[in-house]
Amino acid sequence: MQVLTEGQIRDAFVNTTVREVRQAVLPDLEAVAWDGIEYLGWHDAKRDQLSYVVAEVDGRPVGMMLRTQPPSPQRRKMMCAWCQDVTISDPAVLYVARRGGAAGRKGDTIGTAVCADFRCSRNVRRPPSITEVSGADEAEKQFWVDRQIEELRERVAAFAGEVARTV
Repeated sequence: MQVLTEGQIRDAFVNTTVREVRQAVLPDLEAVAWDGIEYLGWHDAKRDQLSYVVAEVDGRPVGMMLRTQPPSPQRRKMMCAWCQDVTISDPAVLYVARRGGAAGRKGDTIGTAVCADFRCSRNVRRPPSITEVSGADEAEKQFWVDRQIEELRERVAAFAGEVARTV
């Protein structure tokens, strides 16, 4: 992912008000390993149920404010729709984003299950298990990882595109 400044991140949001953008608590951008992520995701330090994701769509950053509910004891396990990693022990959670533009002002939303701590980029970079690439050499394993990374980019960009879509 391209390195972004605070200003670029705040300008990228497509489903927020000016006030919500101003109030968003950004992560420490100096600590972000930009070359190891497909999207930047973080939780708001001041408001538990708010999270944010910035992804690249057609070469430009698109930011989304997401809402979630606190975990309940009856929570069902879900697979992350973005990384689709079946080996993680922590289940994904449902994040809901208000759509951009007039649709969002009307209350239209879209949701998806995503890793609770936005660790998808780490998940797709893990070495494949023997059941995923049986007997593969190192080149085949790297091909599998590269494919996982590209598919993550595509799924995140598709979701961001749907949030940004105003028609």
